[in-house]
Amino acid sequence: MIKKLYYLLLFVSTFSFAQDASIFKPDSIKKTIEATPIITSLKVDGVMNDAEWRMAKSVSDFIQIEPFQGKNPTHKTEVRVLYNKHYLYFGIFAHDSLGKKAIRATDFRRDFSIRQHDLIGLSFDGFNDKRNAMALVTNPYGVQRDFLSFDDIYYDIDWDGLWRVRTTRTDSGWVAEMAIPWQTLRYPKTDSPTQNWGFNMVRNRRLTNEQTAFSPYPRSFTNTRMAYAAVLTNLQPPPPSTNIRVQPYLLTSVDRYKNFENKPDKNTLKLGGEIKWAINPNAILDLTVNTDFAQADADRQVNNVTRFSVFFPERRQFFLENASLFGVGVGPNDDQSGGSMRVQPFFSRTIGLDNSGNPIPIDVGARFVYRSLKRNYGAILMRQREVGDSPGTNFFVGRFSENFGKQNRIGGLVTVKNSPLATNLTTTIDGFFRLSESHSLNTMAVYSTSTNGGKQGFSGFAQYYYTTNQFKVWWTESIVTKNFNPEMGFVSRSDVIGTTPGIFFFNRGNWIPFKKFIRAFEPGIMTEFYHQASTGKLIERQLNFNPIWLNFQRGGFLGYLVNPTFQRLTEPFEPLGVQIGTGDYNYVRHQIYASTDPSKIISLNTEFNWGTYFNGKLTGHDMRLQFAPIPHISILGRYNRNHFKEVGEARISKKVDLFSIEGRFALNPRVQLIGFYQRNSENNLQNYNIRLSWEYQPLSYIYVVFNHRGFDNLQTQKTQSEDHVIAKISYLKQF
Repeated sequence: MIKKLYYLLLFVSTFSFAQDASIFKPDSIKKTIEATPIITSLKVDGVMNDAEWRMAKSVSDFIQIEPFQGKNPTHKTEVRVLYNKHYLYFGIFAHDSLGKKAIRATDFRRDFSIRQHDLIGLSFDGFNDKRNAMALVTNPYGVQRDFLSFDDIYYDIDWDGLWRVRTTRTDSGWVAEMAIPWQTLRYPKTDSPTQNWGFNMVRNRRLTNEQTAFSPYPRSFTNTRMAYAAVLTNLQPPPPSTNIRVQPYLLTSVDRYKNFENKPDKNTLKLGGEIKWAINPNAILDLTVNTDFAQADADRQVNNVTRFSVFFPERRQFFLENASLFGVGVGPNDDQSGGSMRVQPFFSRTIGLDNSGNPIPIDVGARFVYRSLKRNYGAILMRQREVGDSPGTNFFVGRFSENFGKQNRIGGLVTVKNSPLATNLTTTIDGFFRLSESHSLNTMAVYSTSTNGGKQGFSGFAQYYYTTNQFKVWWTESIVTKNFNPEMGFVSRSDVIGTTPGIFFFNRGNWIPFKKFIRAFEPGIMTEFYHQASTGKLIERQLNFNPIWLNFQRGGFLGYLVNPTFQRLTEPFEPLGVQIGTGDYNYVRHQIYASTDPSKIISLNTEFNWGTYFNGKLTGHDMRLQFAPIPHISILGRYNRNHFKEVGEARISKKVDLFSIEGRFALNPRVQLIGFYQRNSENNLQNYNIRLSWEYQPLSYIYVVFNHRGFDNLQTQKTQSEDHVIAKISYLKQF
C-alpha cells in the first residue's frame, strides 16, 4: 500500500514538473539600483513630495516569484533611493489598479504575519558576504517588521532595528517612505569612500497572493538568500563609529495572591535597564541590570495528547535578539517537515523562569556577539536571584562557529549552569553544509554531565534536506540517551532514537482542475520511527500519509492526512488526566486541515481529527476565527476540544475544552491596547492579560499591564489566583 501510494504521487508529480519553473543559479551579472546623495533632510510623511525625490533614479523592473516564477508583474513597483550623512532613504510606490480597495492588512502588530498583509521588504548585505542579511519590512499602514537572516535558514525574527517609516494609501496604490539611520545598518570600514552592497526588495500583493522581487530568486527560497541579490550602488556612508544605545526603565507593580503558601502580597518599585554597545560593525555587547520582561506576551496554554513535551517559545526581548547564533539544535519546521523531535542544548527559557513559566528575577547579565565573513562567536552570562527554595544560579553559554566555502559552517557550544546544589555542563559540536542550491546537511553532537550524581548523557542528530520547486525531501536521524540532561536546554523526549524521513511534492501543472482557485497540489508522506535507546526496541511508529493538500490562489488551504500509529508504552502515559497503562497499541487517526484566506476581514483556520486512540477513541478539533474589520481592530477567538471515548485503564469518556479570545485595538502602529483571555476546563485554569502600549518615540515605551491567573489546585482542593498590575516606562537614547 505504501509503495503504491508513493509511486502514484511520484507519477502525478513527474507529469506536472515539465510545466513548472525550476531552481536556477544566481546570475553572474547583477542588477543594480543607484543611490543618489543629497545634502538636505527629507520630511518622512509617506507623500514623497520633496523635490529631492525627483533627483533620484527610479527602478521598476521587478520579476514575479509567485505564482508564475520569472513572469512580469501584474502591477508596477517603483523604487528610489537617496541618502545624506545621517540617513539612507527609500521611496517606494506600489501601484495598484484597484487602489485602496486592494489593500490587505489585519492588524497593527509589530513583526506582523506575512500571510495576512500587503508588504514591501528590503534586505541588505552590507558586507557582501552573500550569507547574512538585515531585513526591513512595512505594510501599507506603516507597521514595521524587521529581522536578521543567516544563510537563509536561521532568523532573528524579533530583532528590532531603529528606523522610521510613514505610508499613504491612494486610489492608484500605496506609498512608503523609509528613513534608516546609518547607525542601524551594518557595513565595513573601507578605504574607498564609495560602497556597493548586496540588496534586494520584495513586494507581496496580498489580494492575489502575488510576490515580486527586484532581483529574482527561486520561489522555494526567500529574498534573504543573498547570493541572488542585486547591488545597491554609489553609497557613501559615514565610517562606522562606536554606537551606544541606553534604555533605562522605571517600573512599579502591585502583586496580590490568594491561597498561596509563602507568597505574600507586595508592592514593588523597580529600576533597571539595558545598554547596547556596537563596538564595531562586527561586535555588539549587551548589558542588562535588574532585567524586566513585564511587557512580554503571556504564554498560551496547550492541551497536549502526544508523548512529546510541549515547546513554549521564548517571548522576552533580551533573549530574542541574536538568538539564531545560540540556537543550535533540531526541531520540526513550520510545515512540519523534519519530524517531531526537538533537541536544543541551549534554550533561553531555562533562565529567569521556573518550570511553570513564572518569572524568577535576574540581577545582572551580559551578551557579547561577534559576526564576520569568516567566523561568529558569542557568549551570554546571567545571574539569577535566589528566591525561596530556588538558589541563586549562574548561567553561561558560549558559542563559536567557523564559516568556510560558500555557505558551510562548523561550530561548538558550551553551557554551564552553576548553583550551590550542582553544576550542569553540556558541550556541543555542530555543522551546516549547503552542498548545492538544493541540498543541505545539518548535524549536531551533544554531551551532558552533572555533578549531582555524575550521570553522563549524549544526544545527536543528522538532518538532510533536498529542496526544489518540485520536491522537499528530508531524512532526520536523532538520538537522546536515557541520562542526557541539558539543564539549560530543551528535549522533547528522552531515551529515544528517531528516524524521520519524508517527502512533499509541489505540483502546479495545468492538469490541476479549477486553476482559478487552486494554485498548487502538494501531497506528501511523513514517517516517524522511534526506538528506545536503552533497549533498541521499537516504541512508536507513525506513517503520516497526506494524499490531499491544496493551496488556494488567495492563501487558504485544504488538506487530509491519515496516520496509522503504533505505540509501545513502557511506562504509564497520562494525557489530560486519562491514565493509559503499559502495553502495545495500534490505532489509526485522521486529520483535516482547512483555512480560508487569512487576509480577509473574517478568516477561519481549523483542524478536525478523529479515529482510534490507544485502546479507545479520540475526537478533537481546533478552530481559530479572526475578525478584523479594519487594521485598527482585530479580534481572534480560538476553541479547542479533545473528546475521549473509553480511553485508558478506567475506560474514561470525557471532554476537555480550551477557550481563548484575543483583541487588539490600535490608534496607530504606536498606540495599542491588547487583551487576552483563556480558560481550560481540565483544571478550571483562567488567564487574562491586558496591556496598553505606547511607543512615544522610536523604541521608547510606556506600558500598563494587568495579569490574572487562577486555577484549581487538585492537591490542596483550593482555588488559587494571582493578580499583577504593572506600570512601566522605558526610554531609548542612541549615542
